[in-house]
Amino acid sequence: MELHGKNIIGGRLCAGGTRSFAAVNPETNERLEPVFTEATETEVGRALELAAAAFVEYRRKTPEERAAFLDAIGAEIMALGDELIKRANAETALPHARLMAERTRTIGQFGLFAKLIREGSWVDARIERAQPGRKPAPKPDLRRMLAPIGPVAVFGASNFPLAYSVAGGDTAAALAAGNPVVVKAHPGHPGTSELTMRALQAAAQGRALPAGVVSMVHGATNAVGMALVKHPCTKAVGFTGSLQGGRALWEAAAARPEPIPVYAEMGSTNPVFVLPGALAARAAEIAEGLVQSVTMGVGQFCTCPGLVFGVRGAAFDAFVGHVARLAAQVPPGTMLHSRLCARYREGVEEFEKLPGVKTAGRASGAEHQKTQAGAVIFVTDAETFLKTPRLHEELFGPATVIVGCASTGELATVAGRLPGQLTASIHATLEDLQECRPLAEVLTQRAGRVVYNGFPTGVEVCAAMHHGGPYPATIFPHFTSVGTAGILRFVRPVCYQNCPPELLPLELQDRNAGHIWRLVDGELTKADVES
Repeated sequence: MELHGKNIIGGRLCAGGTRSFAAVNPETNERLEPVFTEATETEVGRALELAAAAFVEYRRKTPEERAAFLDAIGAEIMALGDELIKRANAETALPHARLMAERTRTIGQFGLFAKLIREGSWVDARIERAQPGRKPAPKPDLRRMLAPIGPVAVFGASNFPLAYSVAGGDTAAALAAGNPVVVKAHPGHPGTSELTMRALQAAAQGRALPAGVVSMVHGATNAVGMALVKHPCTKAVGFTGSLQGGRALWEAAAARPEPIPVYAEMGSTNPVFVLPGALAARAAEIAEGLVQSVTMGVGQFCTCPGLVFGVRGAAFDAFVGHVARLAAQVPPGTMLHSRLCARYREGVEEFEKLPGVKTAGRASGAEHQKTQAGAVIFVTDAETFLKTPRLHEELFGPATVIVGCASTGELATVAGRLPGQLTASIHATLEDLQECRPLAEVLTQRAGRVVYNGFPTGVEVCAAMHHGGPYPATIFPHFTSVGTAGILRFVRPVCYQNCPPELLPLELQDRNAGHIWRLVDGELTKADVES
């Protein structure tokens, strides 16, 4: 399938802009064909206007029709075959096995949302029947459910070219809820994005859906992203990326005449706390798991553990030494692109110059490769950590800072000073947890997911997953970007008061045709409503 490098807007190819760019193979530094044309502001506007027009029809599709569309997307992505994997490998240097697993996850999350909307109870239907004879005032008939909000702008992420990109969780959730989507393809993997968008377009055309239900625009500059956020047809934004990028989009969205939400996942150091009992019982096992987690995917996971805390002593010192030796043995890996690798190296140099911070161990052999990065293990103490704000910030790549504390009480104190996190992990025995209960309580306030005796890399896509956290990990900590609860970002409640039965959505009518769970006069039931 030959790539064309154009924007895909409402099923049509557009390339009216003058700015262009090309993908680069991060392993060979080879420029990849074709050249991709950045969308103009007019083209971005056209995509969103088509999405707004499509919303009128698409939001009325039955749950089964939307679910069939999601299933068709999965089938079309799979039909791309090895070509998708080869192109993604060329643009990102991610191994074929990793990309094939990511494709499975991508298709699986569309199937998961299809199952969710077929069952239907997610709309949270609530019915309160009228009581016209109630004193001192009659009670109206009230019926409430969740409804789609309109066109959603989705920003593809660099580190997951399939599962967090054109066909990522944001796109799946928005489409499942009944919203059209306009995707900004990530400039690091534009060819992968084009192939994936072709699959979405084929699925939409095969289901005879309106032309604007899915579109994609290219952009290597900030102009395209800002045009998406500022356009009046955009009703919400899904973003995964840097704190700087997420803040800029959120501020632009808040400054609009009609502000809109930006659901931004922006960064996390994902602290790991190793308590004394666990350290005494299985220090080597924890050290091995830590190094595997830090270096997985060359540290380019949003859940990479960038901070480790423990209580100083002989066991802690031995643990640090073991981690440093293991990290030094991990071969350097290729990062997603040269700019990312340059930022990582600059961050490592900055950390090395911080007073009170020492380099305990590092991999070698990456200095002369433009995109190669090796693991680095830093060590410091709690006092230095608390007075050095830079150590609280994410260093994106295969690095971690091990912090020695004076006591378990100081562990809880340090935890309370941490900024918001996607995850926090505790390695502990039952005795540790009983003695250090305040630490566990603090971490539930600082992180969206608390992991016990494990590491945070690897995010299960399911109904119970929460992938979010207090700022700066995300802007809205009560929402997740992974799992079926992610659909709640792209809907809003609508209440119908004394509405004629003929005008009510099916989910709120007296007859429960979908046999979904509904809250009727305070009781959760699947029964029909008796008049």
